[in-house]
Amino acid sequence: MSCPICDKPTDKTYRPFCSRRCADVDLGRWLSEDYRLPAEEEADDPTESPERPAPPLN
Repeated sequence: MSCPICDKPTDKTYRPFCSRRCADVDLGRWLSEDYRLPAEEEADDPTESPERPAPPLN
């Protein structure tokens, strides 16, 4: 198995990384939000009627 940051062989102490440096690089990427999953916004359902304000109570 190779390090996902630099492709060197992994070290069992820092698995899946090869060193503390690569583990810290990965952590930095997470903290700076470099790793993101694309999100799809929900499409509006055309069968739903738009919300209308309730009529005033007299």
